[in-house]
Amino acid sequence: MAQLPQLIMLDLDGTLVDSVPDLAVAVDQMLASLDRPAAGEAKVRDWVGNGASMLVARALSDSMDPQPCHTEGELYEAAYLAFLKAYAKSNGRFAQIYPGVETALEKWTQQKVPLAVVTNKPMLFTKALLKSLRLSRYFHFVVGGDSLAQKKPDPAPLLHVIEQLDAEPQACWIIGDSKNDVQAGRAADCKVAAVTYGYNHGENIADSEPDLLVDRLDQLDLTLVADLPDEGEGPEQQPSAH
Repeated sequence: MAQLPQLIMLDLDGTLVDSVPDLAVAVDQMLASLDRPAAGEAKVRDWVGNGASMLVARALSDSMDPQPCHTEGELYEAAYLAFLKAYAKSNGRFAQIYPGVETALEKWTQQKVPLAVVTNKPMLFTKALLKSLRLSRYFHFVVGGDSLAQKKPDPAPLLHVIEQLDAEPQACWIIGDSKNDVQAGRAADCKVAAVTYGYNHGENIADSEPDLLVDRLDQLDLTLVADLPDEGEGPEQQPSAH
């Protein structure tokens, strides 16, 4: 018999909000301060998803796989501080809420399902972005990339929220746009839904085999908790709403 989830956890960047325009401005300002050429929005769109420190390292190396010299040392420290300063000004200025997000959040709120943001974005920027886009009111819990020692794809941030509610992992959902979200959800023993848009480093999110896959959040029917196929049958593509 179908039932409502005990908890819905959502990724932020690439799932609720397209924040790349803000991040690209900050990255390019950081690079300019180091007399380096701008990266541009297209590259930043591929680089995001693993937290601010990795984004800075990728920008310094101009690649997805930075070397150790790009992740530590004086240059990295200077770059990271420059990025934080620039992003504090651009955060929320150009970001857009994805279509269908507010409709879904309103529905789940009316159904009295607890909602949480679980993101790898630093907490300071997470709270500021949610506030600027007027999304804060929907969420009972917010976990940032620096809230715990671990971040996604480690399951610790998800399990932290689940424990706060004394919920059952298998009755909880994680919704995201990247393989980090899928891996974290699997490790936490949660149900996993993924959106086809967002940031997944150019990879098809279907390859990570979430339980459900949709083009918009308001297409998700999460009353399917008890009715999902057994593991190994692959993701179910919910029908388009248009």
